[in-house]
Amino acid sequence: MKNNEITPKIIAVSKTFKINHILPLIEYGHTDYGENKVQEAVEKWSQIKSNNNKIKLHLIGKLQTNKVKISLKLFDFIHSLDNEKLARKISEEQKKQNLETKLFIQVNIGNESQKNGIHVSKLGEFYNYCKELSLNIVGIMCIPPINEDPKISFSRMNYLKKKMNFKELSMGMSADYLDAIKYNSTFLRIGSNIFGSRN
Repeated sequence: MKNNEITPKIIAVSKTFKINHILPLIEYGHTDYGENKVQEAVEKWSQIKSNNNKIKLHLIGKLQTNKVKISLKLFDFIHSLDNEKLARKISEEQKKQNLETKLFIQVNIGNESQKNGIHVSKLGEFYNYCKELSLNIVGIMCIPPINEDPKISFSRMNYLKKKMNFKELSMGMSADYLDAIKYNSTFLRIGSNIFGSRN
């Protein structure tokens, strides 16, 4: 890898897998893991995280406002900040708990009506709103449209990252991570390529 290229971190997406399936990877020394559901993560990771402070847990699924309090105690990164109500709730709860969780703004890069995320045209406005709330926005995240070449979305996300001077870019999964790397992704969310296919 050339000096100017980014070496992305791999988030091992462990959602739905039992902890005994994940333990060999933890013992090997891998540190970053991704979960979709807050309750599943609490049951699976609370004990392990209290015994291993190197583990970094990423919430990659939708976060409901009523789960913010418990999420901030467990997760080091939240990849799915996608509305003002959630931003306000995270801000309030962080002040109470004296925490500063690393946050990604989820961008609806394909402008899909069925998907969560901030529309590209509203990204700057939303980012400024988050800064006013003193949120620690480290980067942006996307899930490309399923019926489109992911390189189109990755290219647009890379442009937004540079334009707005974000440090991190969360994009790329098992099927498209090689393309994501070409467009400077800094966090890859890899599940089935590591743990095998889910039931």
